[in-house]
Amino acid sequence: MSEGLRLRRVVESDLEALDAMFADPAAIGEFNWGGFVGGKQWRQRFADNGLLADDKSVLMVELGGETLGFVSWFRVPTGNTVYCVEFGISLRPDARGNGHGSAAQLLLARYLFAHAPINRIQAVTEGENVAEQRALEKAGFVREGVMKGRTFRDGAWRDEVLYRMLRSELPSAEG
Repeated sequence: MSEGLRLRRVVESDLEALDAMFADPAAIGEFNWGGFVGGKQWRQRFADNGLLADDKSVLMVELGGETLGFVSWFRVPTGNTVYCVEFGISLRPDARGNGHGSAAQLLLARYLFAHAPINRIQAVTEGENVAEQRALEKAGFVREGVMKGRTFRDGAWRDEVLYRMLRSELPSAEG
């Protein structure tokens, strides 16, 4: 179902869709909703660097010319001169549950390992987000553990689950 799925750079016309996703709890998804934010941050960051920078980057997820959502990532220092990458994903409601999230996360892992001097990619998701946990495992990520009371959402502290993929664990393109 995800054949032909690709990641691409953000273009200016995507900024309206990003604003709309972040303005609607149903569009961004219950586990990504953190309250209302202003849209100027997208436009300023896009003007500064096209949303591709060392501190945080964004790529759009696209299938057959239709934008399904986005992936984003940032560096997590693991030493004086080294880092790993942590990423997240958000797909439109109608794009969820079709395997597109797993496919996009695996594409992002391949991209990051090919273009960054890293050995580890990680993702964190809420303990209640079972669909995302399945998607990460389907993409080849390994569950490392539960971080108790790590995030605050919807009036309560919530547990998060940490997933990782090491460079040596990246599934082959054939498999």
